[in-house]
Amino acid sequence: MKEEQPFNNIYSHGFARVAVCIPELKVADPQYNSQQTINLAKEAGKQNAAVCLFPELGISSYSCGDLFHQDALLDACLDAIEEIKVASNDLPSFLLIGTPLKIEGALYNCAVAIHNGKILGVVPKSFLPNYREFYEKRQFCSGRDCLLDEIYLLGDKVLFGADIIFNALDVEHLRIHAEICEDLWTPIPPSTYAALAGATVLTNLSASNITVDKARYRRDLCARQSGACVAAYLYAAAGPGESTTDLAWDGHGVIFENDELLVESERFTPEADLIFADIDLERLAQDRMQLTSFHDSVSAHQALVSKIRRIDFTLNPPEAKLPLLRNVNRYPFVPSIVNDLDLRCFETYNIQVHGLAKRMSASGFTKLVIGVSGGLDSTHALIVAAKTMDRLGLPRENILAYTMPAYATSKSTKNNAHILMESLGVTAKEIDIQPSCDQMLKDIGHPYADGKELFDVNFENVQAGERTSHLFRLAGQNHALVLGTGDLSEIALGWMTYGVGDHMSHYNVNCSVPKTLIQHLIRWIAAQDEFDSETHDVLTEIVNTEISPELVPGEANSDKPAQKTEDKVGPYELQDFNLYWITRFGVRPSKVAFLAYHAWHDASEGRWPSTLPEENRTQYTLSEIKHWLEVFCYRFFKISQFKRSAMPDGPKVGSGGSLSPRGDWRAPSDAEAKVWLKDIEKIPDKL
Repeated sequence: MKEEQPFNNIYSHGFARVAVCIPELKVADPQYNSQQTINLAKEAGKQNAAVCLFPELGISSYSCGDLFHQDALLDACLDAIEEIKVASNDLPSFLLIGTPLKIEGALYNCAVAIHNGKILGVVPKSFLPNYREFYEKRQFCSGRDCLLDEIYLLGDKVLFGADIIFNALDVEHLRIHAEICEDLWTPIPPSTYAALAGATVLTNLSASNITVDKARYRRDLCARQSGACVAAYLYAAAGPGESTTDLAWDGHGVIFENDELLVESERFTPEADLIFADIDLERLAQDRMQLTSFHDSVSAHQALVSKIRRIDFTLNPPEAKLPLLRNVNRYPFVPSIVNDLDLRCFETYNIQVHGLAKRMSASGFTKLVIGVSGGLDSTHALIVAAKTMDRLGLPRENILAYTMPAYATSKSTKNNAHILMESLGVTAKEIDIQPSCDQMLKDIGHPYADGKELFDVNFENVQAGERTSHLFRLAGQNHALVLGTGDLSEIALGWMTYGVGDHMSHYNVNCSVPKTLIQHLIRWIAAQDEFDSETHDVLTEIVNTEISPELVPGEANSDKPAQKTEDKVGPYELQDFNLYWITRFGVRPSKVAFLAYHAWHDASEGRWPSTLPEENRTQYTLSEIKHWLEVFCYRFFKISQFKRSAMPDGPKVGSGGSLSPRGDWRAPSDAEAKVWLKDIEKIPDKL
């Protein structure tokens, strides 16, 4: 977080606000069009937009045809640019305006960059369509053919070319490139080289008449270019007022960030339109830093990339409060759209089954041993095991499932475990581990063995260790594999007993599945036709059960757990949010808190997964977010890496990552957490 700006300001956390502006135009009326442009720029300025993108040839209108050869029109366009230049003295935004420009006897379709009363540079269109309804080569020349790299415009000498990046000196990573319409339709758009040279905000001034299904194609092009270039991509198409002599126009505007659609304009509106999005420049820079192939591409195209020129300017972003204008998913591992969630569950489930099936067939084992507690993780692992046996053509009786009650096992969870095992048709057994725990506590001289109620960590670890010890001995006796159950959230927080405890197994299908997704996986599986109604009912019951390790005895004659896991390690929904942003994007804690506050502080805003029950939709204050973020950073960076360094094998499931030392996360076990905890000190307790 930047010290000079307040916490609740997007520029403190590496964001920049951008706008796509679709003005209402009149054909061949630059004076009217410039005024509409200025009006929209003023509206965008009120929202503190750093960048304002306008459509192709928006000063003249795109559909002028041979009127482009009229000097009166070209002179009026220059007057309009002068008017916008003067007006920009009172605007905070960097403007990209489309206009025709006559340069040494040739006419070019140009984007003019204007900021703070100055013309910063001019970008000509490189690729001119001359097919079907397009005949631009009748009026314009390609910028690629111009011998000049500087021109005089309204008395100022400015850079000219498609090889220009506009670099904001006071907003880190804000580097803007402009291309024009057809440039994006080519195999290698000019913006590709600009991105390799450092541009993060790619823009397209377009006219693009509308035909059936063309809007989808535009989205696909913008999405792909933003993803391939690891950049934002802003697109503005011509809207109301263009000539409909032979064509129609839909005023299509979109803003993408690394293949993700942030916002889209309403199409076919009769009036002007204006859309905003806050671009996460730090996230783009982080992704590029991690993607070695991106930098290999820079090297591979060094001859062209090195010729890209930069024009520096000072944006002067606002220093006052400026909240985020962007949806931040409270559940980043769980899609908010039903169809997307179904696909996520389908793929996750099948990746787990595929991984386990391969491990069993490769090792020659035909049996599995698993501990079933009646909780979320072991339930899901058991379902995966059952599906795997079906796929391998093995009987489900080859799954040796054990529930192992001890001092604090509740009747409800044990009952659910038995119902689940029986309904799935596995070999179900119960082993009371309390006698072996008593012996272990006695052997090590624990006060509990002498009748004292000391329920410390060692008391808990003895139970976890005894369970796992039994499972490994049972596996050896039955020539079977021990199936692990611990999920990604627990691994991140170090919420498992190391070594011969729930930390260890022969193979762990849940190792990269977060707790928040496991809940939805079980709901999704329960809704399928794979299992009978009895299984469906018990799965629903398990999902609704309080998450507890059930290691410390509660009140006599009470079936309620004495321990609630989330009281200790924090709400899993919040910790999964922290996990996603910190491990996937390397985001500093203060920014994670900013994002979490935006997502969670108001229960009436944002989106939850549609399958999440209403009563589970909660909210958190900034103070709560800060507290649990500190818990996460301390546990993740300081005290639990040694457990992750010795993780058993298991399949990576999602782009959210894996914490396997052989995969996404390779870190020393003895690092300090000081820098993360110090950054948390910058977070205020309230706003």
